[in-house]
Amino acid sequence: MTRFIFAALAVLTLTSCGGSRVSGDVGKACMSAGRSQANPELCSCVQRAANVTLRGSDQARAAEFFADPQKAQDMRQSDNSGHEAFWLRYKAFVATAEAICR
Repeated sequence: MTRFIFAALAVLTLTSCGGSRVSGDVGKACMSAGRSQANPELCSCVQRAANVTLRGSDQARAAEFFADPQKAQDMRQSDNSGHEAFWLRYKAFVATAEAICR
């Protein structure tokens, strides 16, 4: 029940944010990655999802994945406990971004 309440609050917070100014490591990486669907509105939304689900150092690490997807694969397959913990937080970020940024 607590997870549901947190998720609902996160969605409400994120969807209430307006504007399309792109800032933050993840938002800037989203814009500069050269993806055809990247635009200020989408990348700002992805950054807002990162703000809710990832700490600053996690955001910097996740931003690297936009330019080098192999880094994500390497992180996912790592046996390092710190990498595994990060990967769980990253998956929560991705799920949040997918839910609210479509």
